[in-house]
Amino acid sequence: MSGEGLESVGVVVIGRNEGERLERCLRSVPAAIDRIAYVDSGSTDDSVGFARSLGVLVVELDLSIPFTAARARNAGIAALIERWPDTASVQVVDGDCEIVDGWIEQAARHFSDHPKCAVVCGRRRERFPESSIYNRIIDLEWDTPVGPARSCGGDALLRRAALEEAGWYRESMIAGEEPELCYRLRRLGWSVVRLDAEMTVHDAAMSRFGQFLKRAKRAGHAYAESAALHGRGSERFGVKQVRSAVLWGGLLPIAAVAAAWWTAGLSVLAFAAILLVQYRRIRRRGMQRGRPARHASLVAAATLASKPAQLSGVVLYWFRRLTGRRSRLIEYKAPSKRERSGVAGG
Repeated sequence: MSGEGLESVGVVVIGRNEGERLERCLRSVPAAIDRIAYVDSGSTDDSVGFARSLGVLVVELDLSIPFTAARARNAGIAALIERWPDTASVQVVDGDCEIVDGWIEQAARHFSDHPKCAVVCGRRRERFPESSIYNRIIDLEWDTPVGPARSCGGDALLRRAALEEAGWYRESMIAGEEPELCYRLRRLGWSVVRLDAEMTVHDAAMSRFGQFLKRAKRAGHAYAESAALHGRGSERFGVKQVRSAVLWGGLLPIAAVAAAWWTAGLSVLAFAAILLVQYRRIRRRGMQRGRPARHASLVAAATLASKPAQLSGVVLYWFRRLTGRRSRLIEYKAPSKRERSGVAGG
């Protein structure tokens, strides 16, 4: 693999108890890149020892300070810059992902050709999309339009100069820190781009409906915090998502049930009809984007099914904010096989 254009590129991996997923992730970093930091958040398996065995710079977070992925990424990027001060861009990647061969080179070339681009992302795919309906939903969710974008996900190549101008990731956010950072970058005149290229392969290990609901709850929490931070701006950042969760996850179903006794159940039937219309609208949009009918149907159903859980995340955010309670992570991820088997190491 050619190392051209990678001299000033670093990689930051974050994780906890990822086991074999972390091994795949670190081994997927291009051989031409030696600026690699792994940020560990209290693993009890051999993640730290394995990373060190590869010569990777390891940052172990102080867990007396509340953990967030944003804090972990900031710590990793800061450690890279301290070790290699001329680092110009950083590929951030979650420890349960594998970087696709050739991705970082392509993203770095885009930076060279577009000096006002702050973030470049590509196609993130689920490793086992057929293993569960929930993995399939995630895989389809990540199939976002190519071209100028409003935000990225957890994996992306970041331009250091833009990141520093924007003030880095917002460490207090337990979710949604990437779109929030991209919002601030775009407000400063930087661009975010999604390339038509394979970027990473992800291992969600999502096999239960409860995991799907927790993930949706986390999204609702992120929408609420984003709207609280920037919802009054011209873009109304996060407001549309919060309104959708409130409407479809709360107001309409509650109104339908409350009115059922004096409408002889007609209100419930009316709500079901409205749901069907909305389902068909979402499905039609998916098919217009080129998705097969079965995939468009699945996304439409998942979108509507997630609304009550998203609303619970919105309510949780405001409850915590109004009571002054500290936000805690909402985790949906299953442990790695190694963690489930009880294997631990250095």
